[in-house]
Amino acid sequence: MSSTYETYPVEVAGVKRDLRLFTIKPGIRIAILNILGDTEFVQAVSQALAEKLANQPIDVIVTAEAKSIPLAHAVAVAMKLPYVVLRKSFKPYMGDALRSETLSITTGEPQTLFLDEKDRDLIRGKNVALVDDVISTGSTLQGMRLIMDHAGAKVTVEAAIFTEGDRAKWSNIVALGHLPVFFDEK
Repeated sequence: MSSTYETYPVEVAGVKRDLRLFTIKPGIRIAILNILGDTEFVQAVSQALAEKLANQPIDVIVTAEAKSIPLAHAVAVAMKLPYVVLRKSFKPYMGDALRSETLSITTGEPQTLFLDEKDRDLIRGKNVALVDDVISTGSTLQGMRLIMDHAGAKVTVEAAIFTEGDRAKWSNIVALGHLPVFFDEK
């Protein structure tokens, strides 16, 4: 059974994909990037992002769970750096975890990010790069920044495969491309 749906074509790091358009509010759609399982895409964009970050002062890559984990892993491997994943749910083994709240554009729901106690020493006093797949509203970045500040880390750069929405808002982000927000005509 196949479904037909509208897509938005992208090419980044030499790889082409058709991103499905998804309604997030009446009259507003975004192109959904899901890199999970797409090894060709992840490898290509990770290498390209690692090259763009090569001259930045970075000790640790930090990302939020879940879709950007393969990106952070591959960028960290390419740059020979460790990485940390901020979790979206607390587990008892995480000990004295730090937390902050964000609002997800894809779910429209508040989300809490947690920094596992075991990772606090890894980032304390270090230069970190915040990495995400798509930066749209900036709420996840804000949550990551709050945790990094509380943990004593210095955010030296923020990076993504794509920024989304108002391009001028993201001029400080190291990105490989930009996605528009689609407004349906009335």
